[in-house]
Amino acid sequence: MIIYADNAATTKLSDKALKAMLPFFTDNYANPSSAHFFGQKAQDALRWGRFTVAKCLNAGANDKLIFTSGGSEADNQALNSIAQSGLKNNKKHIISSKFEHHAVLYTLEQLKKYGFEIELLDIPEDGIIEPSAVESAIRPDTAGVSIMLANNEIGTVQRIDEIGSICRKAGVLFHTDAVQAVGHIPVDVDNLNVDYLSFSSHKFHGPKGVGGLYVREGAPISSVINGGSQEFGFRAGTENLPGIIGTAVALEESLENLDYKIAQTTAVRTYIQNEITAIPSVKLNGDPLKRLPGNLNFSFEGVDGDSLRYLLEEKGICASAGSACNSSSSKPSHVLKALGLSDALSKSALRLSFDETLSIQEAVYIISSIKEVLSELWN
Repeated sequence: MIIYADNAATTKLSDKALKAMLPFFTDNYANPSSAHFFGQKAQDALRWGRFTVAKCLNAGANDKLIFTSGGSEADNQALNSIAQSGLKNNKKHIISSKFEHHAVLYTLEQLKKYGFEIELLDIPEDGIIEPSAVESAIRPDTAGVSIMLANNEIGTVQRIDEIGSICRKAGVLFHTDAVQAVGHIPVDVDNLNVDYLSFSSHKFHGPKGVGGLYVREGAPISSVINGGSQEFGFRAGTENLPGIIGTAVALEESLENLDYKIAQTTAVRTYIQNEITAIPSVKLNGDPLKRLPGNLNFSFEGVDGDSLRYLLEEKGICASAGSACNSSSSKPSHVLKALGLSDALSKSALRLSFDETLSIQEAVYIISSIKEVLSELWN
């Protein structure tokens, strides 16, 4: 038996998305910027893809949806747009949190070189940021705020709508990294009160190498890739049309019967969660309820995380310690360290991430395998 429990790293491309993409490799392969009828046919497909994704996010008619190479590029573009606006308005203070994805944290680190003051909020033990903490941090010179919607390692879901409302009242630009949330929980950009929202297709059964940045009407936007006039002039380079079509189809498909999918996934998650946390010396990382339906993150006292994951892999279970972007690093997770965990507990972590296709029989196998491996490691 092989069980893939690493959906937070990437998901399988859906059959429907693959089928929709194939004609754009072999038949309708023209450049959407070409003036001839063949190119305009591709342009029509691009418009359909943009309209479909925008509709899924409930974007307004005058909002922008810029297709990118993925979530990291979208995060970079949002933060650089906030910074450029801040420079024009003499506002050089940006607020974020200590457990953001490195695409955000490393970009903010770069902005320090241009005189920006970066304030990273502390993270409570449950992984839920209080909106009041953001409100207290806002100053007259605050250019923007960036808080992720759902954490990629521990799955906790933030009250982005409340944070967005606070930012809007203060006249501060607000970005959320929604890479882990889009396609898995309802994401309505209007209700969330965001100016910028990042997403990545391969997290919801779309293709790798494509994502996007939602930009609210009137929010300033700067390009990070210069050249041609593609993507409203804000992201140069010929569009990845097959990827965009796959993204649109995959997102539509992910949102079909979403309430059922959430209920099904949450039920299996709760079962695994209850069984594993009943084991002595096991800690669930993050709030037990305010988390993504298919995300669990545990730490195991006295256990080497690499050994745990290796032994589970021998049993056919593919899981991870946390972010796939940093899987080769020997350093403890910055997310778990932000929660206050020791280096040892941080390095013992196991993340299980899955969707509604994980059966109860597979869940039982995961539980029994973890118990067997722990018994072996502890003895």
